[in-house]
Amino acid sequence: MFPLVRLVKEFVIFRNAPALPTTGTHVSHHMCLPWDIDPFMELNNGRTLTLFDLGRLLLAKRTGLLETLKREGWGMTMAGTCVRYRRRIRMFDTFEMRSRALGWDDRFFYIEQSMWKKNGDCANHVVYRAAITDANGIVHTDRVRQAFGADDDNLQLPEWVLKWIDAENSRPWPPQQD
Repeated sequence: MFPLVRLVKEFVIFRNAPALPTTGTHVSHHMCLPWDIDPFMELNNGRTLTLFDLGRLLLAKRTGLLETLKREGWGMTMAGTCVRYRRRIRMFDTFEMRSRALGWDDRFFYIEQSMWKKNGDCANHVVYRAAITDANGIVHTDRVRQAFGADDDNLQLPEWVLKWIDAENSRPWPPQQD
């Protein structure tokens, strides 16, 4: 189940937070609760991705993207994910989540998120490929950035993200059915 109570809590906590620039980082703090764990008593990998939703939504709010989506009648969907899990987050561990935009190409926005343990270890890291959509499909990022008032026209995606994009472009779709 989607953590709606947590989402509301985050919007309440950050209701008066200052606006962020397009490339600003939203930082939030969370705890691994009993319903977040798997049979190994640690944060479930699927729940990790769900918790990242909280960071992305608050990042979109604080940068003004949510307001733009509402005004234009657009939606936002995730079109791809590249994730690394490196450290366990156990039940009742607290962690810091960092969320920021990395950049865009002609179709997608790329968002980087990470969870950090109290000792400074990065527990996991994810890059999302997000598309803004309307009734006709994907809205070109130039149109979104213009409506949104993006404040960094020259943002270059890191080379490792470009390599991921290239790998995704060579990946067969739909996958083989053997």
